[in-house]
Amino acid sequence: MTTTGQTRPGPIPADTAPAAGRRDFLALVTLATAGAGVAAFAWPFLDSLRPGDAAAAHAPIDVDVSKLPPGQQITVVWHGNPVFITHRTPASLARLQEASLKARLRDGASGMVQQPPYATNWHRSIAPEYGVVVGICTHLGCVPTYAPTPDPSTPIANWPGGYACPCHGSKFDLAGRVFIGAPAPYNLPVPPYSMPNPTTIRIGQNPPGSDFDFSSILQI
Repeated sequence: MTTTGQTRPGPIPADTAPAAGRRDFLALVTLATAGAGVAAFAWPFLDSLRPGDAAAAHAPIDVDVSKLPPGQQITVVWHGNPVFITHRTPASLARLQEASLKARLRDGASGMVQQPPYATNWHRSIAPEYGVVVGICTHLGCVPTYAPTPDPSTPIANWPGGYACPCHGSKFDLAGRVFIGAPAPYNLPVPPYSMPNPTTIRIGQNPPGSDFDFSSILQI
């Protein structure tokens, strides 16, 4: 199995509270991306900005998505990894359900363990409108570029919107599902997370009654 050199996080205790001290840090490193053409960044650089305190780095984090417009994405740091949070539009959700798209995907039904059981669905998330994936290509660990706008030819023919890896050409749809023919072998991982309310995403803590260990995924 190909590995990327990332350290797999251990399980997060269900009763661990979000670390309030990380809020200022998250405000500094949260990146907003508004559409296609956003340049990819080198993850080791952003990773070097994360807090040195191990307990803080592994605590769940709360992300307020109430002001995240449809079609846009933010990136936050969890366990030293970039996590993409995307507000998907109704049109993009409709495209994710098209049979023609599923036929172009390597694991369109998310049969491989790259997400929690509660995200094993057509949108690979808890709430369909909010996508949550670890933004590291499962090929060799580059950070894919957010390219949400459909295009007839770029970056591939009949592009439905999604993610394009700038390093070796892997492509993923807006649910993080990898296209057939890409060098990446697996879908982008979905981290454990919950939604305490409709506009808060708590990364690193499963919903009540759920138990998912992120180290059980096939690859990151």
